[in-house]
Amino acid sequence: MHWADYTAQKLAGRGGPQVVVSGITPSGEFHIGHLREILTAEMIHRACLDSGIQSRYVFIVDSMDPLRRVYDFLSPSYESYIGVPLANIPAPDENGEPDEEGGSYADFFLGPFLDALKQIGVEPEVVMNHLTYENGDFAEMIDSAITNREKIHEIIENVSGRDLPEDWFPYNPLGSNGSLDGVKVTGYEKPFVHWVDTTGATGKSDIRLAEGKMPWRIDWAARWAIHGVTCEPAGKDHGAAGGSYDTGIPICELLGGKPPEKMVYEWIQLKGMGPMSSSKGVTIGPMEALSLVPPEILRYVIARSKINRHIEFDTGTALFEMADEYERFQVPNEEDGDLSKRQRIARDTQLGAMRLSQVERGSDPTDWIAGVSFRHLSMLAQIKSDDQGVWSSLQRSGHLSGEPGFSLRGRLERMRNWVDGEHFPEGARITIQSEVDRDIASEIGNDSRAFLEMLARGLRTCDWDEVSIGETIRTSAADSGLGNRKAYIALYMVILGRDYGPRISSLMSEMDRESLIGIISSI
Repeated sequence: MHWADYTAQKLAGRGGPQVVVSGITPSGEFHIGHLREILTAEMIHRACLDSGIQSRYVFIVDSMDPLRRVYDFLSPSYESYIGVPLANIPAPDENGEPDEEGGSYADFFLGPFLDALKQIGVEPEVVMNHLTYENGDFAEMIDSAITNREKIHEIIENVSGRDLPEDWFPYNPLGSNGSLDGVKVTGYEKPFVHWVDTTGATGKSDIRLAEGKMPWRIDWAARWAIHGVTCEPAGKDHGAAGGSYDTGIPICELLGGKPPEKMVYEWIQLKGMGPMSSSKGVTIGPMEALSLVPPEILRYVIARSKINRHIEFDTGTALFEMADEYERFQVPNEEDGDLSKRQRIARDTQLGAMRLSQVERGSDPTDWIAGVSFRHLSMLAQIKSDDQGVWSSLQRSGHLSGEPGFSLRGRLERMRNWVDGEHFPEGARITIQSEVDRDIASEIGNDSRAFLEMLARGLRTCDWDEVSIGETIRTSAADSGLGNRKAYIALYMVILGRDYGPRISSLMSEMDRESLIGIISSI
């Protein structure tokens, strides 16, 4: 059983409709590491729906979180906004300067991310957390937290092992400059929290409005109760022993809510660079990833991996392997009674991963392939300068009947981006030689030359398609006594200048007959 289906089954035991949640702080550009939480939640939501369980998928944006520092992409002008909620900060312009007419900082960074989510089939209910405060939905929870201040203080210290100051308060009001930093609570008279800030200014914050917020650990527990959250995957930093999840569960219960099922996922790592981190600059953005990787494959990366295993995201050679794995998928014969228990589990897990990898829920996994393998398309994208040349080749070879659909056009666009970019593996690049390098020519032995001469004669008369060319290669190799392995190496060396490459018969069928024969005959 796939992990999402297993989780859905567990959630069904809670009874009632399910509310599956993920969230994010829109403090800067997002990276695909964030997609693990989002897709994990969304796949659980889909699994619930597939099982006939009523479910909502809610995406909570922490727009009430403060700006914590001036990031590299911001001008020093943002120093004055440190501590101010992201919803209350102007978006940066192209120079990193605050743009008073450019909307909020939170919306500025959230918009492109939601667009990226839409491309991978994720369209959640979006909840801006500052509006939840503004609408008064937190008021009851804030009052309860203040009333139970000592109990919450004890929970956090006992569970997390942290020492909190005696004057710790479960609510942070906004000071006279709109910042949460350095504001000291001086009293509480429902619904007002009285305060003094670093400038000596005094005031009061109405808990029914967005005039302050609860600290993270209480805020998280409170929103579970407010939204009726039944499942919220969290990264291992929050899910570790004594982390936010462990303190959130008893706090949520204290506030009158029922905490969700604890679910902890491992991080996504960039190959050779460790976990992705916006602060350390170790990232690849979701829009960048989606410009290279088909959305189905990106979803498959998450779906195929157990949530407690880290994912090494690789946009190099491993992408071919991932696509190969996806393309090998075949619907198994359900009547096959010869499968062992282990094989049935593996089959069901794979079926679940393929089902949950689709951008459109319920679509056929083979629709994405559209009869054209990832490797074959990568070859055509390199040797055909224009898209029409690719479509003509696919039509001629029988891979494509009629005109290419939207999915296939998108795949080719992404493939060209990948081929032209820094992430494409050098070992997969194809450069057809206009003439055989002298050093290579000198290394080709007499037995290989005999094979190439025989092959050149055969290529003059054979049908110009992959099957016929492949048969001509094998016949020439056998007749010359060279053998298939050495024959293929000789061809790769002559055509590409190295001893490996794509399927040689596929490559040769895409070349001009006379030009190819000329190269081979030049040895």
